[in-house]
Amino acid sequence: MTDPALDLLRERPDLAELAAFPFDFDIGRADHVEDVHLASGASLEPVAGDDTGGTYFVCEDGTVLYASSEGDAGVVGDSVSEALEVIIRLPFPGHCQGLLPDLDEAALLAEVSAADEEARESFAPELDAQRAALLSGLGLPSRSLVELNAMMHAAARRTEPDYLLLNSAELCAYGLLDEDATEPLRDVVLAPGRAALERMRSGGPAAWAEVDGDPVLRAGVLRAAQYDRRVDDLPLLRFLLESENAEENAERTRRYEERWLAAVLVALHGRAADVPLVRSANTMCAPEDPAGVVAWAQEQDAKRYGPDAATESEFTWIDLARRQGRIEHARVALIRMLDDTGPDAERLRALSRTLEDLGDHGQAARAQFNLASLQDTGWDRAAETYALARVQRRKGDLAAAGEALGRARAAVGLRDGAAPDDTVPDWHRRGLGRQITEQHLELVLAAVEAGDQALARETMAHAKVLLKTIARQFRSSLSELSTRARWAVAALPEI
Repeated sequence: MTDPALDLLRERPDLAELAAFPFDFDIGRADHVEDVHLASGASLEPVAGDDTGGTYFVCEDGTVLYASSEGDAGVVGDSVSEALEVIIRLPFPGHCQGLLPDLDEAALLAEVSAADEEARESFAPELDAQRAALLSGLGLPSRSLVELNAMMHAAARRTEPDYLLLNSAELCAYGLLDEDATEPLRDVVLAPGRAALERMRSGGPAAWAEVDGDPVLRAGVLRAAQYDRRVDDLPLLRFLLESENAEENAERTRRYEERWLAAVLVALHGRAADVPLVRSANTMCAPEDPAGVVAWAQEQDAKRYGPDAATESEFTWIDLARRQGRIEHARVALIRMLDDTGPDAERLRALSRTLEDLGDHGQAARAQFNLASLQDTGWDRAAETYALARVQRRKGDLAAAGEALGRARAAVGLRDGAAPDDTVPDWHRRGLGRQITEQHLELVLAAVEAGDQALARETMAHAKVLLKTIARQFRSSLSELSTRARWAVAALPEI
């Protein structure tokens, strides 16, 4: 994507020299210290660098992203022209250091003047003339410092979710240049529910009908009511519970979580008349007497819910973000969680499965690889390495998928040229045998499609052994997939 200011820097060496010194936007330093890409998959072009090893990138939509050599990144402007305005006139543009977002003109002038004076004394005695020449040469507008500061902080707040930068080799996320420039995910996903809750509290039937017809919005309203509890909300909570019950009865496919939460919130009010409604949502769980229902609700509230949103699992907000269509918000939260997760098998398993469901197979494979490395029994190693093979295949790394399946075979004692041993008794008579075999057959088809004949033939050979080893009912259930794999290999040209 072209930009007038960037085009001028590339056409005018005198302007490019001024931008490089003293303003540290050097189009001759456009190589970053490592390979990086955006988590969203959008394109990224390095266009300039600074003397600390940092790099300015132009994104697919023209947005300028700055990445430091120390692993932090943030949006600087909507365009190169806008970014250069900030870079030329404000100190520390990539970091927002020392410039709070609410500074007035006088305070900003004092901050900028102090930074400018230091620059004049240290390395740029002609700073004022150089700034004027570069601004004029690039045709940049003369905005107030307050407007520029607001632009800089607004740009930083846009970094997540769309401009999350990843190290391409390890898929770890860059940190934020300004940690205060991002809104917590819970506030993002609760905002629609909070607004709808206020409309229900103060509005007419239309507001209630809107929530009744939208299960995702209703989930947000329930969460908002959970964290903002009011005595006057009981009629509203009854309505929400009745809506959840009606949808459950109509579809029989809804998850029970919102229905359960609504029942708890209604029961906490302790009204005897609400016992049948509460029990209709939780037939076998809530007691029949009012005191028992209240005690049950208090126990559930203490164990599962509570009034503090900060104590809620991050997966709650990720799930709500996905249901709201905020896929990039969910992806960013999951990647950040994965970066911060140590040897915690339960958390890694949840991250791997959620990332896989989201379609981010690269990050899912990273989580699954770490999870597989923690397993200390043959059964568990086989279970997690066959799952690793699945996500590696979906990621497109067929060689890695083949290696993972080799680890799965070894984990259950199935070695090349030898009969299966009893390392993991009965694995072949249970679902694990079917799952490992299925992944072999899926990899055969993927390898054929990718033109990797050697991998296809090798994997099919292992699949034939597995098909002879697993229980008859599993062979039968895989017959169609097995036939497709066999025919695909048979159609390969002779070597």
